[in-house]
Amino acid sequence: MSTATLTLFQMRFINKAFWRNPASAFFTFAFPLMFLVIFTALLGGGEVHLGGRVIHQSTYYVAAMAAFAVMTACYNNIAIGLSFQRDAGVLKRTRGTPLPSAVFFGAKVVHALLVALLLVAITVTFGKVLYNAEIPTGTSLLQFLVILVVGAASFCALGFAITTVIPNSDAAAPIVNATILPLLFLSGIFIPIGDNAPAWITWVARIFPVKHFADGIQAGFLGTTFHWSDVLIVGLWGVGALLVTLRFFSWEPRN
Repeated sequence: MSTATLTLFQMRFINKAFWRNPASAFFTFAFPLMFLVIFTALLGGGEVHLGGRVIHQSTYYVAAMAAFAVMTACYNNIAIGLSFQRDAGVLKRTRGTPLPSAVFFGAKVVHALLVALLLVAITVTFGKVLYNAEIPTGTSLLQFLVILVVGAASFCALGFAITTVIPNSDAAAPIVNATILPLLFLSGIFIPIGDNAPAWITWVARIFPVKHFADGIQAGFLGTTFHWSDVLIVGLWGVGALLVTLRFFSWEPRN
């Protein structure tokens, strides 16, 4: 059986396990929509200057929550899920089977990508119906899909990599949230950061992949300039995270 076929079979098992935990599945899809409604209700009446354009903040939040949904599915869920599976001995037993490591990780990435695509589709539809947000078309759609796929794969790799510093499942959520939440604020996901943002905030945010991913997603929705350098930087972070995973990933419980 080929590696691709094995990956698809493994992805089916991951998908079944995902949907057999309805509470987790529900909140995976509900969180971005909840935040979208909350932020637009509180802050959606204003405008933000972005890329020389004046963007209504309700439209801004549709793009921001689409990016947030991808990062939640591909970074948070994978990192926390793997930490619990490692402590429960699931990864150790999996390692003892003939299943290749590449298939195991590849199936995780494919499933997370499919969930991310579904999340984005739901968020975009929700935003279109309630806030009359624009839907990417033509070249913008192609660019949007490129940054979406590259970003999803990279954040999956970052999710694998962060498990190398998570000592146990109890520490998984605090460590994951501590590494992602500050970047969400600095990158303008939760609070709009326009052209008049302090220079130091923009400088710090652009060191990390969250800002570049958010900018790429916003370009598809808001009509701002799309930079292929954002795709490159997000991809490089993914490659770096993959190298860390290959070197330090542990299949057995640390404690």
